[in-house]
Amino acid sequence: MADSSNTERNTRLIKQWARELGFMQCGIAMAGFLENDAPLLEKWLHQGRHGEMKYMENHFDKRLDPRKLVPGAKSVITLMYNYYPENELPEKDNYKIARYAYGEDYHFVIKDKLKSFFSRIRDQIGQAEGRVFVDSAPVMERSWAKKSGIGWIGKNSLLLNRGSGSYFFLAEIILDLDLIPDGPTGDYCGTCTACMDACPTDAIPEPYQVDGSRCISYLTIELKSSIPEEFREQMNDWIFGCDICQEVCPWNRFATPHHQTAFQPPAELLAMNKSDWEELTEETFRKIFRKSPLKRAKFTGLKRNISFVKEEKHD
Repeated sequence: MADSSNTERNTRLIKQWARELGFMQCGIAMAGFLENDAPLLEKWLHQGRHGEMKYMENHFDKRLDPRKLVPGAKSVITLMYNYYPENELPEKDNYKIARYAYGEDYHFVIKDKLKSFFSRIRDQIGQAEGRVFVDSAPVMERSWAKKSGIGWIGKNSLLLNRGSGSYFFLAEIILDLDLIPDGPTGDYCGTCTACMDACPTDAIPEPYQVDGSRCISYLTIELKSSIPEEFREQMNDWIFGCDICQEVCPWNRFATPHHQTAFQPPAELLAMNKSDWEELTEETFRKIFRKSPLKRAKFTGLKRNISFVKEEKHD
């Protein structure tokens, strides 16, 4: 049985360290099987809404139970890290990329913070076994965020927070340490359907259900084959990712600019226009986007996206 005074102290310290490391929110949930998520995930996969993302079919059990990722896990710490930019990329005569991709790849920036976080836990609390995750393992991050009370899952399937909106990354620390769990928050979407109404590819066919195979983010990043012709007039100049469902969400009026210099766009990106994108060479791509999330699409994928979006304007 864990000592309650130690548990309270450890919980308080962890939330304090999260703030010191620049995380917006820190929520804690007790590790266990995500019973409510199992049938939803199974249905989503059965309907083929993951498209070509075959990796979503793997590790079904691990996705639903963090104790299979970290034996003896007792707590799941969920952290929010802001990426909302102070200034948008120029819109005139330009293509669009998702705001999260303006600067350096968040995986590396946040992973470094998580490693420092975990080292502090071990140094000041004591020996603990665990793992850190940033959107790169079979972890149902939004479900854990919801259970830990830092937000609710919106109708666009993104995590929403009443004070911050949705322009943030999620990260987790799963560890074998007893901590005081937070309770879940309510759902504040109400009758709003702004995200559903605004999606140009009808990727949100019903509330809380996103058809990943129709999402512009999927089409421009995950899809490796040709973009289907049915989306020819629906891309709205997006060449990497998409923020439409976030742009129209009323809760994002509370989003505030981040303070992470690594997420600032490089000068070369700020100066680009449509011609620059269309004439982009692989050498320039490697130079400007050396540390960028855009590397995920690869040069060939990005050029495919640009060509597809460019052509829709001339048909």
